[in-house]
Amino acid sequence: MCLIAFAWQAHPRWRLVLAGNRDEFHARPSAELARWADLPIAAGRDLEAGGTWLGVTDAGRCCVVTNVRDPRDPQRGASRGLLATDYLAGAADATAHARELLVSAADYRPFNLLTFDARAAFYLGNRPEPRAEAVGPGVHGLSNADFNTPWPKTRALMTRLQTWLVASPDEDFAPLFAALADEQQAPDAELPDTGVGLERERWLSSAFIRGEHYGTRASTVVAIGHDGLGVIVERRFGPEGRFLGESRLGIGPHAATD
Repeated sequence: MCLIAFAWQAHPRWRLVLAGNRDEFHARPSAELARWADLPIAAGRDLEAGGTWLGVTDAGRCCVVTNVRDPRDPQRGASRGLLATDYLAGAADATAHARELLVSAADYRPFNLLTFDARAAFYLGNRPEPRAEAVGPGVHGLSNADFNTPWPKTRALMTRLQTWLVASPDEDFAPLFAALADEQQAPDAELPDTGVGLERERWLSSAFIRGEHYGTRASTVVAIGHDGLGVIVERRFGPEGRFLGESRLGIGPHAATD
């Protein structure tokens, strides 16, 4: 993923509401949101490395991973997507998993990771060094920088999620997808300097990125209730933002057999 806003323990019905965009090269092969045959995970799948960028389980676990935008940092180590797969399919709860991952976090390519279970939420990263931080109730954001770094598109998505929490019906996710589809670029004065040049910073500053070879591949909304029941919805896009389809799956103890 490259842009995420989420509300943790901030809504009367939903313990987690998460909205995010996955930006990736269009040539990288991926499978659409589905229940996996080999693991108890519902997610899209990176067919090159085998992991996922965002997934859930019927036990109410959720995990999402982003890279860290720094062209000076060599992309060495194990695939980031395997971090999400390992957490979702693992037995350790979010708290125990955070302690365990700190031991091996340096072995992976630069990453930001968010993990959720029924009781706890954690942010984990490995740049500039491995660290773990428990996430408190409220609205938070993450992109390709550190947790809650105030990039313009991250702030904007957090604001629109906050508005949704107050103003929208519980399952009307249209305003969140509209926020993820926003192509408004940030003013130059507000752009970060991540070492990719001004033109690319401008292009990457919108929530939705439209391009021939690289761009937003998926927009996803996850909502998991305090009762453990929920939904994950994925919209997929091809080159130049061409809409390819939508998938929706229920989350919960009986969802896999419904």
